[in-house]
Amino acid sequence: MLKKPKLQASCGGQPFTIVIFGATGNLACNKLLPALFQLDCVGKLPDETRVMGFGRREWRDEDWRAVVAADLHEKGKVDDEGRLAGFLQRLHFHNGDLNDEASFLALRQRLDGEPGCQGGLVFYFAVTPEVYAPICAHLATAGLTDETQGCRRVVVEKPFGHDIESAHILDSVLHRHFTERQIFRIDHYLGKGTVQNIMVLRFANLLLEPLWNRNYIDHVQISHSETAGIGRRGGYYDGAGALRDMIQSHLLQMLALIAMEPPPSLDPEAVRDEKVKVLRSIRPISPRSVHAHAFRAQYARGTRNGQTLPGYLDEEGIPPNSTTETYSALKLYIDNWRWRGVPFYLRTGKAMTESRSQVSIRFRHPPQQLFRETPIEQVAPNWLLIGIQPNENLRIEMQIKTEGLEMRTRTTQLDASYTREGMVKLDAYGALLLDVLLGDQTLFLRYDEVEWAWRVVDPILKTWSIERDFIYTYPAGSWGPDVATRLFDSDDHFWRNEL
Repeated sequence: MLKKPKLQASCGGQPFTIVIFGATGNLACNKLLPALFQLDCVGKLPDETRVMGFGRREWRDEDWRAVVAADLHEKGKVDDEGRLAGFLQRLHFHNGDLNDEASFLALRQRLDGEPGCQGGLVFYFAVTPEVYAPICAHLATAGLTDETQGCRRVVVEKPFGHDIESAHILDSVLHRHFTERQIFRIDHYLGKGTVQNIMVLRFANLLLEPLWNRNYIDHVQISHSETAGIGRRGGYYDGAGALRDMIQSHLLQMLALIAMEPPPSLDPEAVRDEKVKVLRSIRPISPRSVHAHAFRAQYARGTRNGQTLPGYLDEEGIPPNSTTETYSALKLYIDNWRWRGVPFYLRTGKAMTESRSQVSIRFRHPPQQLFRETPIEQVAPNWLLIGIQPNENLRIEMQIKTEGLEMRTRTTQLDASYTREGMVKLDAYGALLLDVLLGDQTLFLRYDEVEWAWRVVDPILKTWSIERDFIYTYPAGSWGPDVATRLFDSDDHFWRNEL
């Protein structure tokens, strides 16, 4: 990544304590604690950093440490028992109720009295947005939002509301007690190495910048597919759907990074200003044009490798008449000088053939006049392929002549992948948590980014909410419904499923 201004992982020389609300939940157990442990193992977690878990279980510090150690062992994260022992000493547990003011007063006393827990505080809301308001109010009552005692930062997870109105309400709740400078809206997708590398790819290579516009690029695809269905997330997912869950947040952020203008510096506000300009330039989708720009579907029973897969309506907690989409595709246009007329296709789906995230950029066809008297019927266009997961890589597809006397071509790939074997890759959450400690908001969402992303998808959501009689289906284990190709502007457009 390009060099950023140096930041201190402390608060006025004081260490940070990370307070995790929802410390016994899935997010903390599966993502946050493994990420913090990895940071510790690679020497990136400042020595004085402490972690205070907040939960309703009547645990002592030793109880939580034993549970965390068992979880890390079960996940295969422990290579060095000494490292693990050192990490566990950072962990403390506070028994409390999120709706009980006295629990927060006791937390304040605990932090004041616990050796090494004074100084800056990071509050991580690993809980549902419904309890943000009482948490913020109780923190304020307990004096834990007072920055005269040290830095105060708050980290919140998506979803940032379920539409633009609820996003406004959620934002007002946070801003009653915290400033925008203190709020870190985390999108773990932006912590992936390849996503960050997009900035370097675009702005550190003069080779690409002259081609990065409507004169040379035919269209852009941003795709995220998962082999898993919804599992046990039926209660949440049926009220969200693929458009809210993936496109409104992750994929629109990817679009902004791909399409943004060069910022004047790597200052967080400069970068985020350019991303907002992109989101504001997306052509609004009117209610009458929703079906020309958006498509939804739901996975039905299917097979993968001879194994029968359940349909969405077979999953636990799903109503039998649900029309919630598990597959969503959009066609968007960015009406500015650089991108006018270039379609951006965004697609996400569950229970698909493979789990894969990638950006596929197709360039325009070259002029054909030169090869009109050769066996070449049509020269294939160039592609720039950016793999995000499971493999982080970068490839360019080019045409070369085949062996022999005839004038024929074949496609070859130039591999510019930046990962090396044996290279330590920080978990996405680990990289972002480190940025929180550093106070670097570059890869976190500012509220106007959230607002404009909701403006893009809100007309679609409102139209779909009143169309409850029918939804297309696709077999679980497939690449989605063929009818989704109706969004394409040209007959020679097709989904790039592979690198």
